[in-house]
Amino acid sequence: MLSVQLAEAVGKGHLSYSSIKYALQDMRLWEMYMRGQLKKESDALTFGSMYDCLLFTPEDFDKQFMVLNDSTKCEEIGGRAPRMTNKYKAWVKDFQEEADEKGVKLIGEDDFQKAKEMIERLKVTGVLQEYLIGDYQHEFNKEISGVPVRGFLDCLNKDYISDHKTTRSRSSFRYAVRDYGYDIQAYIYCSVLGLDKFYWVAQEKAYPYVIGVYQASDETIANGQAKFDRAVERITRYLDNNLETDTFFIKGVI
Repeated sequence: MLSVQLAEAVGKGHLSYSSIKYALQDMRLWEMYMRGQLKKESDALTFGSMYDCLLFTPEDFDKQFMVLNDSTKCEEIGGRAPRMTNKYKAWVKDFQEEADEKGVKLIGEDDFQKAKEMIERLKVTGVLQEYLIGDYQHEFNKEISGVPVRGFLDCLNKDYISDHKTTRSRSSFRYAVRDYGYDIQAYIYCSVLGLDKFYWVAQEKAYPYVIGVYQASDETIANGQAKFDRAVERITRYLDNNLETDTFFIKGVI
């Protein structure tokens, strides 16, 4: 069984949307991810996870994040660039150490306020009430054609699945679906939950936080399935042979 192979090889008996993406990039990265060796998180991912927590599980916010409320400190320090001073940097270092001790992520006051304004935009436009109502952060642990998959989805409604994304531009979001593997996500979620309606609620991170709602087409979900199948094939071959040849050898014309 694949679950047994995975558990014996990398200590984790299931796959996820993220692990599938890594398998399509590089099998060495995939193994590092599965072993928990890829820990560094970008500022964009930290903002996204903070936003999702405020939106879907605000009761857990203080357990996961600490806000660096620095406006008063900047006024106290004064000058044209208080954040560039050694006094400010030492103050931030103390906050970071406190956050590390508590096991939470430190986020800036500006990002915190922006996330709250973005959520308010979801409410006043009615998007929250129409496309983001259901069971939040729904956990699943199922199989797709014998492949064990586990994960969390933003919103499970009896009629649809929806996922909130932040984006630089709504006009480029269709390319993000392809480039970041969001189509894989749509395929996995629809398959394990038996629903055929999947929506992305894509919201621009710059004011006025414009929102676009996009339904995954049959073609998009089929593309996600093709990528999923290709990743599983690579993973299976890697586990069987402990080597993925096309990771180390690429032939082409430039």
